[in-house]
Amino acid sequence: MDGTPQIPLSLPADWQRTLKAPIGCVGVGLHTGKRVSLNLRPADPNHGIVFRRTDLGRDIPARFDLVVDTQLATVLGDPHWGSARIGTVEHLMAALSALGIDNVLAELDGPEVPVLDGSAAPFVFLLDCAGVAEQTVPRTHIEIRRPVRVSEGDAFAELRPAAAGKSGLEMALSIDFAAAAIGRQALSLRLTPESFRAELARARTFTMAEEVAQLRAAGLAQGGSLDNAVVVDQARILNPGGLRMRDEFARHKLLDAVGDLALAGVPLSGRFIAHRSGHSLNNRLLRALFADASAWREVGATPVSVAA
Repeated sequence: MDGTPQIPLSLPADWQRTLKAPIGCVGVGLHTGKRVSLNLRPADPNHGIVFRRTDLGRDIPARFDLVVDTQLATVLGDPHWGSARIGTVEHLMAALSALGIDNVLAELDGPEVPVLDGSAAPFVFLLDCAGVAEQTVPRTHIEIRRPVRVSEGDAFAELRPAAAGKSGLEMALSIDFAAAAIGRQALSLRLTPESFRAELARARTFTMAEEVAQLRAAGLAQGGSLDNAVVVDQARILNPGGLRMRDEFARHKLLDAVGDLALAGVPLSGRFIAHRSGHSLNNRLLRALFADASAWREVGATPVSVAA
């Protein structure tokens, strides 16, 4: 960290935000199949996004260092109580992050965020209905100062410094699947509320038809259906309505990355570049970033707290 953090002159005044009013919904968990109620409530400045298991009386902050599982979803866990977990947080986190909402208490009476239609669009709708309130405390940003990269085989995820004169998060991601209905796809964008709404929010989670039985035998995808996931059978899309957009698969992977990177706790300023990345690599990337003090610096008023 280089001295006292300052808000750069290149950035406009940027204040923390919360919800104007509470709002909630009911749905099922994609992997647990359990019915769960979600209530999103306004929170004070510097509260951050915190999940509360109301059935257990435990709070779990939405932080990368509290991720305990990345198999097909991002799962947060209470380090002091192993059974206190919150699964499939990435779609809600993506919506909160992309719409610039910093402080929310997310109450759940079960172990997984409702999957709803498999995208982030229902969460965007809920947040729009609740409204956003600006708070009187400036936001903290994390500025990427040098490249950080993690890889596994030919898959990788990387954070780089922003281009000269730029702020915010530029994102570029590519995928490559054997299934003919997916194949190679790539997408790049500058993350803003507008680009998230138009380009990413409606993209649904997906799976291969031949993997469904294996997933269910492993206790996963218990709540999955054609109503909340795209199912691919080689060259065919099994959903009666087909795809929402031709490259919905790459768009959903980038949506997932937005949600996973939101677990930094504050907005990132830099460039995210990835190929065939998923929840595991995205989480490893944040851990690698914060493990290297020379790769980032805080810009703003509130320090970032990272658990040991």
